[in-house]
Amino acid sequence: MKKENWPKTKIKKPEPKSKDSIDWIIWAAWADRITFEEIFEKTSISESAVIKIMRKNLKPSSFRLWRKRVNEKSIKHRKKFTKERKNLKRKIYL
Repeated sequence: MKKENWPKTKIKKPEPKSKDSIDWIIWAAWADRITFEEIFEKTSISESAVIKIMRKNLKPSSFRLWRKRVNEKSIKHRKKFTKERKNLKRKIYL
């Protein structure tokens, strides 16, 4: 079977091609599994700069939803993310 005939997985919001673009930063900020530290490693943009980009490029209601989501999920920081993963593993095996 040729590669072009393979079925393609549909993704609601696919990852933008360029990691230097604002679109990629917004996509990564919305993604639950990408931490602020990973965004900084790939683009050298700090958390406060990401927040400013989100505030500037999103509608006010979307920005409020994003901030609420980031604050409640508490996995946008690597330390909290690894702690959540450990707690999740313990719950599964207990």
